[in-house]
Amino acid sequence: MQSPGTPVRSFDRDFQLEVVKILPGQYHADSGSVGITTVLGSCVSTCLWDPVRRIGGMNHFMLPGDNGSAGSAVPKSARFGVYAMELLINDMLKIGADRRRLVAKVFGGGRVLQGFGSLDVGARNCEFVLEFLQVEGIPVLAQDLLDRYPRKIHFSPDTGKVLLKRLDAMREDAVERQEREYLRALGSDAGSGSIEIFSKPR
Repeated sequence: MQSPGTPVRSFDRDFQLEVVKILPGQYHADSGSVGITTVLGSCVSTCLWDPVRRIGGMNHFMLPGDNGSAGSAVPKSARFGVYAMELLINDMLKIGADRRRLVAKVFGGGRVLQGFGSLDVGARNCEFVLEFLQVEGIPVLAQDLLDRYPRKIHFSPDTGKVLLKRLDAMREDAVERQEREYLRALGSDAGSGSIEIFSKPR
């Protein structure tokens, strides 16, 4: 089950293409010509592709795992990287992809959430996804990770190509607000004091 909501189709004015837009906690797999797009700050997206069947998919997650809390009431969902990867791979296999052929491109993990001190959410996400792919034997063909800027990416399941756009300061503020609200919701859902939200310094 994806959270929150289900990705919707729309026309992307930045890339001038019809797309399926995914938000934090969502994922989508497809074999058609319609692209998949998302906007990333500290979140990470993995684009997976089967080059033989031309099946691809993308996820968008905020945290690597569920804080290791045994018996957590938080459902297994794409909000956490470990489940986002499993869910995306499983959906791709259902529509005909072969796990042995999967290749990956990974993006995001920018340090855009200010006021977190030593908690670098983006770096944790990057470390997780690269380790996950290495363990699973999925080659990483391209990556654009870390730094301090948000990104908008467009992935084509038909060709495996990714278009990337770095966002300006106005869009950066909007991305930070979205991720701050989403992270606050995750902390509330998990019932854990391990996630603290601070105001952005002015």
